[in-house]
Amino acid sequence: MLRLAVATAAETYDRMQEPLRTRDIEAVHVETTERTLSLDTGSDAFDADGFDVGFVYPSRLAEGGVADALLGVPWVNGREEILRSRHKGEALARLSTAGVPTPETVVVSNPTDEAALTAAFERFDGPVVVKPNSTTRGTGVARAHDLDSFLGICDYLDLVHDYRATGDQSFLVQEYLPDARDFRVMVVDGEAVGAVERRLPDEALAAGGWKHNVHRGAEATGVALEDDHRSLAEAAADAMGISWLGIDLLVTDDRAVVNETNARPTIDSATKYESGFWDDVAALVRAQT
Repeated sequence: MLRLAVATAAETYDRMQEPLRTRDIEAVHVETTERTLSLDTGSDAFDADGFDVGFVYPSRLAEGGVADALLGVPWVNGREEILRSRHKGEALARLSTAGVPTPETVVVSNPTDEAALTAAFERFDGPVVVKPNSTTRGTGVARAHDLDSFLGICDYLDLVHDYRATGDQSFLVQEYLPDARDFRVMVVDGEAVGAVERRLPDEALAAGGWKHNVHRGAEATGVALEDDHRSLAEAAADAMGISWLGIDLLVTDDRAVVNETNARPTIDSATKYESGFWDDVAALVRAQT
């Protein structure tokens, strides 16, 4: 049986164990953070029996590099894929230059002067979305309706923002699409294999909520993708060159754009994916050996 080193103990690990076991893949959690690792023990620091493949390269890159060296396995996804997707500005730049539609975006290399920030804000009709370049789960994302509010958010970012995972102080200014539907599409080896629509409960919307992150209280409902949205997600994955990828789409009445990509996407319940999803995951894992 192939042994899979899984560098997460969250929902993805819980949901993959049984489906992969029935496909002769043993998924085993390997703890790469908040522990000690003796470099003299090599792969035995994790498991004396060793592993064949890793899933997915650890998010904390310093500890991940140590684990990678000790485990000595290929990854779904590897370090380069994680880095390519992690920084939102880079991902959007790659997508845009490949002809994949994205929201209008300005990347701010912080700190910069007020005149440059004002010029960035005035490119948009407003309001704008301000988001740290490397954040996840909607952390630090804000909406500004006027220039004064926007500059105030930038002041706070200048004062306190130093994202602990990367030390990155850059941020993005993006157009706000108020009526867009929010989809997360899972793409495996270039093929869209399922999607969910993320939506805040009505009471949260009535209270002024607007972020559709599941970790912010949104509900994820499995949906059948329209053909053009499927093609858009697959084009995004191809442009990124990543075989295991979550694609976030924002869809309005007249356009669809790729808002973000995630090379460490959470696996949802199997009912939200198409038939054969776990066969596709197993095949992707085996392809690394």
